[in-house]
Amino acid sequence: MTSVLTTVNAPYSDQLDGAGLAHCLADIELAKQHPGHVSAFFAEVPVAQQVEFAAAHSIPVPALKAFAVEFSAWSGESYPLAA
Repeated sequence: MTSVLTTVNAPYSDQLDGAGLAHCLADIELAKQHPGHVSAFFAEVPVAQQVEFAAAHSIPVPALKAFAVEFSAWSGESYPLAA
């Protein structure tokens, strides 16, 4: 999980912890306040690690996939998990 947070937080002074990132992955309005972090999660973290992170934070994989689709539609970016 450390590598996930390192990847997501690397370019930002506003650092999210695991719980903070997990909340962003479950709340589109909160995700919109941290779009770079969420985008980095879906674009730069390998899908297997995304699923592992979600499981560690009690986010069901179908819910994570649905969220990836919703965030993709909002951001205009395409993400492997949203395909």
